[in-house]
Amino acid sequence: MQRLYDFLRRHPLGVDVFWAVVLLGLSGLSAAGVGGSTRERVAAVPIMLGYCTVVALRRRAPEKMLLLAIAMGLAQMAIGVAPGAMNFAMLVIVFTVATVGQRWASRLALVCSLGAATLSKLRWPEDIPRAGWAEEAFIVVVLTVPFVLAWVLGDSMRTRRAYFRQLEERAARLEREREAQSKVAVAAERARIARELHDVVAHNVSVMVVQADGAAYVMDAAPDQAKQALETISSTGRQALAEMRRLLGVLRTGDVPESGEYVPQPDVEQIEDLIEQVRQTGLPVDFKVEGTPRPLPSGVELTAYRIVQEALTNTRKHGGPDAGASVRLVYFDDGLGLLVEDDGRGAAHELYEDGGADGAGHGMIGMRERVGMVGGTLDAGPRPGGGFRISALLPLKQA
Repeated sequence: MQRLYDFLRRHPLGVDVFWAVVLLGLSGLSAAGVGGSTRERVAAVPIMLGYCTVVALRRRAPEKMLLLAIAMGLAQMAIGVAPGAMNFAMLVIVFTVATVGQRWASRLALVCSLGAATLSKLRWPEDIPRAGWAEEAFIVVVLTVPFVLAWVLGDSMRTRRAYFRQLEERAARLEREREAQSKVAVAAERARIARELHDVVAHNVSVMVVQADGAAYVMDAAPDQAKQALETISSTGRQALAEMRRLLGVLRTGDVPESGEYVPQPDVEQIEDLIEQVRQTGLPVDFKVEGTPRPLPSGVELTAYRIVQEALTNTRKHGGPDAGASVRLVYFDDGLGLLVEDDGRGAAHELYEDGGADGAGHGMIGMRERVGMVGGTLDAGPRPGGGFRISALLPLKQA
């Protein structure tokens, strides 16, 4: 049934032609049953064909078909062809013009609908012999009602279609605006991450300079200390190169604005201090560390800290007064795992899209950008039974 409906919607002209043929057959049977002179029967043929043409082409040229229907009606009254099944085409064209026709054609159709029954009664008054004026008026009203209803139904469909078009245009406009806002948020977040990575790289380079100066100073007196300093320089340099590659990856998307002073960025060790600050605000947080802690790349430490910070901020904003949270930090052989959960009111994903830790919004966008910068994965969504869960896996060895 659905396939048939889709086929009919794709071929409206074929559907209209089919009904025009049906109307032609019914009109021929109606004319044959009514009888009349040979002249009237011959004159009725072009009128029937004209009405059937109106039905067949009503959606192709509604205004022209309305004028053709009016011409056929006037010819019908002038020749004296009695009304029959062919006059059903007038109802069809009135409905069509009121639905999709131009405004002048719709008004003309309404005027014709109000006067068609009266003109027909004046042209063929002998339908009910010796009827009083009240009966005549009642018959005119009864014959006028279908035409007016057809026009009203068509005009209401025009209004509905216009309303739906406005809704579609509004939805499309809002979608474009949302995409534009998301792009702006991503660009701003990348710029902020780039500034933070700049601090990381600058810190590593300064460590290398200090270690190099120390190695040069103790090269002769303490070779072991000099060797240890050189090893530190080597590992720090590799780490700085990895951070620099990620920094350049961010800068390729646009210029990073220079604003504000650069300050040392937080690391994994400061997560416990962050959680203690959150507890002081009234949000109970359970914090556990699993596995053996080890040195991490600075970018990974910064990403882990920011994820915990934004997740707990969102819990405090959207979780409700009785919410609680838990933070798990897991050291794997090749990665660092993060799991932040809360048992709040079960805020939907959109809530996290609308509010981030920085107060500027788009918290989830910032998390995904940070995790993507270090080559990790992020999974976020509602928990069964309420609350929200954020889990991330950050690789320790950067590609």
